[in-house]
Amino acid sequence: MKICLPTRDGVIDAHFGHCDHYTIYTIENRQIVAEETMASPEGCGCKSGIAPVLAQAGVMVMLGGNMGDGAKNVLNASGIDVIRGCSGPVREVAEAWLRGELKDNLIACDHHDCGDHH
Repeated sequence: MKICLPTRDGVIDAHFGHCDHYTIYTIENRQIVAEETMASPEGCGCKSGIAPVLAQAGVMVMLGGNMGDGAKNVLNASGIDVIRGCSGPVREVAEAWLRGELKDNLIACDHHDCGDHH
């Protein structure tokens, strides 16, 4: 399976739709066995068409910072589960998820210029 993390400067980007790129980890037996990156398209993540591209690449889980319900719904419709509220270095976040330490914070950003992305 593959998991995806919106990334900027090696850490989870605070806003999914504005990330620099996606870090994608291949997981086997609850271990990271490969890492790749995928460029982020320009524009809002929920309208960019990235969800089906990620799904086609085998991504099943998105570990993100904050994102609106529109983006979450688009990812879910493409078969990608979403865990919001993640922060920190992407590899550490992925490893925390593998240990079962992360749960969706259920908080959605409801506008594009949200300044509350901590």
